[in-house]
Amino acid sequence: MYPTWLQIAFLGLIQGAAELLPVSSSAHVIVAEKLMGLDPSTPAMTFLLVMLHTGTMAAVILYFWKAWKESYFSSAARFKEVVILVVVASVATALVGGVLKVVIEKILVATTGGAKSELEHLFSSLPLIAGALTAAGIVILVSGYRTRGQGEEAGGEVTLPSAGWIGAMQGICLPFRGFSRSGATISAGLLLGITRRRAEEFSFALAVALTPPVLAKELHRFLKAEREAGAGLADLPNLLLPGLAGMIFSFLAGLLALKFLSRLLEGGKWHYFGWYCLGAAAVVAALAACGW
Repeated sequence: MYPTWLQIAFLGLIQGAAELLPVSSSAHVIVAEKLMGLDPSTPAMTFLLVMLHTGTMAAVILYFWKAWKESYFSSAARFKEVVILVVVASVATALVGGVLKVVIEKILVATTGGAKSELEHLFSSLPLIAGALTAAGIVILVSGYRTRGQGEEAGGEVTLPSAGWIGAMQGICLPFRGFSRSGATISAGLLLGITRRRAEEFSFALAVALTPPVLAKELHRFLKAEREAGAGLADLPNLLLPGLAGMIFSFLAGLLALKFLSRLLEGGKWHYFGWYCLGAAAVVAALAACGW
């Protein structure tokens, strides 16, 4: 079942707002999809989620472009240094995320006798999302309270070791819907002694670098499922058009969310997001208990 245009617009607004706030967009979108009677584990819905995510990444590029230009593109040497940091973090993400995914798949197959294709169904389950939201909330609270009394510019720059740790934290988030990527990476940066502004800028630079391979992976999965269902490539424009419309909504909502995030993070109120995640986890757990 494909979502209607109204449902896609609604999901785009949720994605744009939640993706760029450390509250896990995937958790919010999956819960919204379930409440609307949609199956978030289908290839069409997971690809739609990635397309909405792409809209928010466009918002990230627009919002941070001036800061990145001053910090990351100030000279050829500085740009090379930043590229190395992003590559180190991305490699750490791929290693940790890949190993974790394989381990979980093996455990799933061993305990349920199921197939690897059931992984998406597992990660779209509300109890697991509630647990991931709880973990994210605790990480944000710890980092937020530990750095609460510090000045806005307290801390240092991203280094090779810290880039590796931030990338590893991002890798842990990849398989788990509900474990906020931005919340985990920014929190890791704060705990590693990086300034709030630099932690925020580097976290979203990693998000932009991560988007193209994830989009390509989900596009391949989506097209494969459509071919198996009898849909040809001639149907691709009609299948992509709703997602493109959703990207516009996620882009606009993302810009507003980034302004709100920066205000709270740089104002020493990062821990607010941790309490929100714990509250959201309680709501999701309640929905799961009610049989949703």
